[in-house]
Amino acid sequence: MSLAEIFTIKPQQIFDHIGMPKINSTISFKTAIENSLDLISENGYVVIENAFSDSLMQRLKKNCLENIENFTAAGIGRQQRQQLNTRVRTDKTLWFSTQNDAQAEYLALMDDLRTIINQTFYLGLFDYECHFAKYEQGDFYKKHLDAFKGRSNRVFSSVCYLNSVEEAGELIIYEKETNRVLEKILPKKSTLVLFESERFPHEVLAAQSTRYSIAGWFRKNNSMSGMVDPSQ
Repeated sequence: MSLAEIFTIKPQQIFDHIGMPKINSTISFKTAIENSLDLISENGYVVIENAFSDSLMQRLKKNCLENIENFTAAGIGRQQRQQLNTRVRTDKTLWFSTQNDAQAEYLALMDDLRTIINQTFYLGLFDYECHFAKYEQGDFYKKHLDAFKGRSNRVFSSVCYLNSVEEAGELIIYEKETNRVLEKILPKKSTLVLFESERFPHEVLAAQSTRYSIAGWFRKNNSMSGMVDPSQ
């Protein structure tokens, strides 16, 4: 069930024009998220500019670049079902850990966000996973959903940009029912995008210059008999 359904808001009342759910934040991360809750509940997604400190963004990008040789071609699917398909996506990724201070700080902020979302929407999110993503010239990710109804534990998706680009490489968010473009987001350092994973098809247009980002997912535990769903 989407947040729009939880709050009994009809989709046609929500999507009046492109660009409505956007916040430009120069305040703390927690306050920026709290200020975004109404937009998340009404629209199912939000774009928050200047969501993070310059210091954290610089340290994350530095860590990203220092580990470029460890990036691998991104696949589609999860676990044993994951496979490479260069007709669908051509970016490279590197999963986070808590062994680096900058990564650990980012994960701690995302855990704060998880707590706020749970307290507000009672979603029972229990985990967050994420990876660096690198798109070089010509790289893309075709339109897709991060989760399919009843078949995934991913509930909310997040994208954080580590650098800005002048053109191309935009994230496009669509309305599922009509295929209408809701947002066309040019990568801008420290912008955070949040959206419901099974509700919004999205794609990354071909990049013209290298763009770095962090893609992540807040998850529910859908496993049975007390077993915890695997990450990644």
